[in-house]
Amino acid sequence: MTTQKTPVVDGRARGRRIKGRASGRRYEARWGAGMATPAVVLLVLFLIVPVVLAFVLSFTNARLVSPNPPRFVGLDNFIRAFTQDPVFTRSALNTAIFAAVVVPVQAGFALFLAILVNQKIRGVVAFRVIFFIPVVTSIVVVSILWKFMYQDDGLINNAIDTLTFGAWSGTAWLQNPSTALGAIIVLSIWQAVGFHMLIWLSGLQTIPEELYEAARMDGAGTWQQFVNVTWPGLRSTMVFILVTITIAALGLFVQIDVMTQGGPVNSTTSLVYHAVRKGYREQETGYGAALSLIFFVAVLLIALLQRYLTRDKD
Repeated sequence: MTTQKTPVVDGRARGRRIKGRASGRRYEARWGAGMATPAVVLLVLFLIVPVVLAFVLSFTNARLVSPNPPRFVGLDNFIRAFTQDPVFTRSALNTAIFAAVVVPVQAGFALFLAILVNQKIRGVVAFRVIFFIPVVTSIVVVSILWKFMYQDDGLINNAIDTLTFGAWSGTAWLQNPSTALGAIIVLSIWQAVGFHMLIWLSGLQTIPEELYEAARMDGAGTWQQFVNVTWPGLRSTMVFILVTITIAALGLFVQIDVMTQGGPVNSTTSLVYHAVRKGYREQETGYGAALSLIFFVAVLLIALLQRYLTRDKD
């Protein structure tokens, strides 16, 4: 009798354990969903909904304050941007120049600083902090300070006048169309290079020291160690840095808004600044949304192209 009831008892116990585990999973799933709900709600309200609204508004003639209801205009806003808006063309060119200069220079300079502060010498922590201070300083504050430095009687022109013994006293950096964008490029590189220096530094510290010892035993010099050990070990870090710098460079706005307001003669207008100016200050919400959509597609394509070109071919 006992041997006949044992399988039944074991089956019931196993069934209870399975039901208990299933009940525990459902309980954890409910708690997980409840804890994720606030973040999901905020994500929907402040990311997904604005993106959908921008997409819808880009096909209308909506204005920020207007007694007339929005009207569907199809692709008119996009046609206007590419054929009837010279400021859009200039802003796209300025953004491309800014990104083309900032991305390689900032990445290369940050790598150079990372290699320097990766040395095992006294006081290296202090240098890391010094290089990182501009990153934690508000970009608005930094832009205001550099705006004063770029003035005719500012620190930069005074330094130039002193170093050249009065032969050249500088120029009105932000009022000259030929130097305004370059001045903003210098500021932007100086402000953000410390952040990417730390990322490069974290990548450098993951490379095993044994590889350098083996390279030195084979007679490799400093440059050969960098080419054959350091750079291959930084491949994944390089991809991340290139993508992040590119996205940040294409989104240039605060420096322009604080320092030049797009001038002089639209020589510093960026795509984001032009979209904000059209959408809010000039109250052309529909056209501003179309410019934002163009910017989004451009950034997405560039990021995908970068990811494709830097992919691991193995």
